[in-house]
Amino acid sequence: MVEHDALTATRQAYDEAASLYAQLFHDELRDLPLDRAILSAFAEVVCASGDGQVADLGCGPGHITAHLGELGPTVFGVDASSEMIEVARRTYPALRFDVGSMAALDIADGVLGGVLSRWSIIHTPPRELPAVLAEFHRVLAPGGHLLVGFWATDDPSHPTQVFDHRVAQAYRWSPDHLAAMLRESGLAEVARMVRQPQPTDQRQFQGIYLLARKA
Repeated sequence: MVEHDALTATRQAYDEAASLYAQLFHDELRDLPLDRAILSAFAEVVCASGDGQVADLGCGPGHITAHLGELGPTVFGVDASSEMIEVARRTYPALRFDVGSMAALDIADGVLGGVLSRWSIIHTPPRELPAVLAEFHRVLAPGGHLLVGFWATDDPSHPTQVFDHRVAQAYRWSPDHLAAMLRESGLAEVARMVRQPQPTDQRQFQGIYLLARKA
């Protein structure tokens, strides 16, 4: 089966950037207290719902996977970039990291207590996102939670906006539109966090986290 060009291009770009990316973002959570807070809340609701594993999809070099694991859940990472996975395995040898695509996960139906997708959907073309959200729903157990992070569009009336990302073509999403897509996939919004851009931020976009639950 031939991979879609968008996935191939994104994977190759992150393969080339893996080492530099890991260096740049290793300590990113240190200066992001609101991100730490929503990750902590996500870990808490997952643990309260049972002992299901959490998959960090689009895990990159594994730093967020490791942070989430320190909060309590049993967690593993998945990324399309084999170089990112190699960096993650070297850096966090006690954790599991797999090469894989969010659109076709090698994970059984209904086995996960949680799915984290932190800025990993931004490279997914809009026409392909419903299939990715359907995969998130498929692998979650009933009552399982999804936490998805992304950049918001400037105009809520526009579902998506393309923006210039240094690594690969990327998309911003209207939070209401994406929440509606989650509902259509069987994932009901539980909470939403909006993080306003700071003067020192590289990108002056709103950062959005949506927490959703599978019925």
